[in-house]
Amino acid sequence: MRPYERLLKYVKIWTSSDPDSDASPSTSRQFDLAKLLVQEMKDIGIEDAELDENCYVYGKIPSSEGLEGKTRMGFVAHLDTAPDFSGKDVKAVIHENYDGERLEIGHGVVLDPDVFPHLRELKGKTLITSDGSTLLGADDKAGIAEILTMAERLIQEGRPHGQISIAFTPDEEIGGQGHLLDLEKFGAQFAYTVDGGPPEDLNYETFNAAEAEFKVRGVSVHPGSAKGIMINASLVAMEINGMLPAAEIPSLTEGYEGFFHLVNIQGNTSSATLQYIVRDHSREHFQCRLDTLEHIEKILNEKYGPGTVTLTVRQQYRNMKEKLLDCMHLVETAEAVMKSLGVIPDKSPIRGGTDGAQFSFRGLPCPNLGTGGYSFHGPMEHITAEGMDTVTEILLGIVERYAER
Repeated sequence: MRPYERLLKYVKIWTSSDPDSDASPSTSRQFDLAKLLVQEMKDIGIEDAELDENCYVYGKIPSSEGLEGKTRMGFVAHLDTAPDFSGKDVKAVIHENYDGERLEIGHGVVLDPDVFPHLRELKGKTLITSDGSTLLGADDKAGIAEILTMAERLIQEGRPHGQISIAFTPDEEIGGQGHLLDLEKFGAQFAYTVDGGPPEDLNYETFNAAEAEFKVRGVSVHPGSAKGIMINASLVAMEINGMLPAAEIPSLTEGYEGFFHLVNIQGNTSSATLQYIVRDHSREHFQCRLDTLEHIEKILNEKYGPGTVTLTVRQQYRNMKEKLLDCMHLVETAEAVMKSLGVIPDKSPIRGGTDGAQFSFRGLPCPNLGTGGYSFHGPMEHITAEGMDTVTEILLGIVERYAER
């Protein structure tokens, strides 16, 4: 089975995670895909495939005879899709022999090569999109499909390999529960997440990341007699945002440039809340951003009175480069495989994160590979069948290189 055929099956299953849930997993619907995958893994010969209570799927392919002492490696992808846009009732559409031009996929959604120049490079390929009413879900169901296609071929074709560990995880899109992956059960010395974009993606740098929330407590009185008494919480909230650097937002930054991103604001005279995500590749610059938020809290409480502004910061993940610099053979091996397949690796830093960041800091070095997809998290998401085939060949090539060591 080709990986795109698996993808078409997986995207029909609604697996969006929920950032407002404290459950693990955040949505029970992620179990629907997890259970299907366990059965599929057993069907292709992964006999120990299992699902735990936190919606983690595990399975191992034992080493080929005579290769028991080789490196134990793993591959990881995530079950959930982003809650940014609907992932329910996905209807995948196949555009065979795509012409590389402007494509109306439905519901007013247009893929325009003037906006996405890479579309011209996809001319002649089998393009897969949603019908425009939902996201597609290739992030990261394409990664799952590629890992299982790789596993199926290893087993059916009798290719030599060391032990291969596989895991599929919940809730990556909302900061993840990477700390719940049982590393002993997983049983690998290192792993690759398959959770990136185009086939040439090879990432070993992520943001340092945190969530920050300001709560503002106002003083609400009749506006006719408010002088010297009223503290309008909504105006204080606007003041908070105005104290942040206006150019350091996602729409004005790229590459290694960090940002403050206001993701939600609500309020009235008596109370207000602002929620941000804070990102930077540099540990030092990241700490400066957090210090800036704390300084804002201090200044406004001095201005309006203690307890007016309360800041809460939750650390999410750190830049995995700190851990991967000591095992760059993982990046070098993947790079060599890509080049052997005619793929020019793109080692640009991820302007985001992966489960691999958490795993790397827990002692499981874990760079990230592409899935072949583009424009994730919204209705313009798309991928090609050929790109997925290429990623599968990259995975097989990495396995082969480590079997030869």
